[in-house]
Amino acid sequence: MRRAKQLKILFCGTAQFALPTLGHIIENKWELLGVVTQPDRRRGRGRKIASPPVKEFLSGHTVPVYQPATPQELIEIIDKYDIKPDLIVVVAYGMLLPSEVLDLPPLGCINLHPSLLPRYRGAAPIQRAIMNGEQVSGITSMYLSEEMDAGDIILQEEAEIPEDATAGDMASVLAERGAVLIDQTLTMIQQGTAPRHPQDHSRATCAPPLRREEEQIDWSHDAAKIYNQIRGMNPKPGAYTVIKGRILKLWRSQVIADKISGFLPGEVVEINPKTGFSVQTGRGRIFLTEVQPAGRARMSAAAYLRGNKISQGLRLG
Repeated sequence: MRRAKQLKILFCGTAQFALPTLGHIIENKWELLGVVTQPDRRRGRGRKIASPPVKEFLSGHTVPVYQPATPQELIEIIDKYDIKPDLIVVVAYGMLLPSEVLDLPPLGCINLHPSLLPRYRGAAPIQRAIMNGEQVSGITSMYLSEEMDAGDIILQEEAEIPEDATAGDMASVLAERGAVLIDQTLTMIQQGTAPRHPQDHSRATCAPPLRREEEQIDWSHDAAKIYNQIRGMNPKPGAYTVIKGRILKLWRSQVIADKISGFLPGEVVEINPKTGFSVQTGRGRIFLTEVQPAGRARMSAAAYLRGNKISQGLRLG
């Protein structure tokens, strides 16, 4: 649906999470001056050069794509091409905008953040929420400020976190809902009705990037905590344990509340060739249903059992 007076938008985004919002901006006929995304980089085992998802998404479109490697390069690109947006929209871009860019558009810069701010500010809000056992998350549109995720809130929408949802599941849900929220936000900004709700900084919590040492399962934790760790790290980076000296990534599991006496945390308790195997934790058991041996593809735990000798009492570390 066309609007009487279009906003001139510069979009900054890189990851898969940004694609629904970018698609909505294009489909809803907002005037897109260009898209800024991260540079192509080497990825995967073959270390081949790959374009970021946003650039691949725009293949076949005529929208200009810019790939600055640094904030200074972004400033230079905007100056060189005389880009004069009314508004900058940022979604999963991966680089902080310098103050010179934040101050450029007369209507400001807005961001889509996958949490109910001021909770879970930072780079890993979805993963951290699931790892903490949260049952509700959400999406926020906000004005950008120089302090990360601390700007004024425009709109928010809650989203339930199903008990078995992974970080990947929730990212897909929030990306789609966020695209609609941004379109609503753009309409309000265009009409001059967008609210600005300052955040209550005393209620702020942090969602820092996941650290490598957090990926390894500590079997002395209770089963619910381990279950949430596995969900929160799916699809990346993946929680793992060590079995017979080799890394085994854990992708899907179930909680078994009872504790069988005679087994220590980390020991294999039950083996079902058709469905998987359970491991003792500090409280309860974890039944593993999908795993990934080092150098192999993801597979059902039943398939893993067919190719690996696992015995009751085997210790995982």
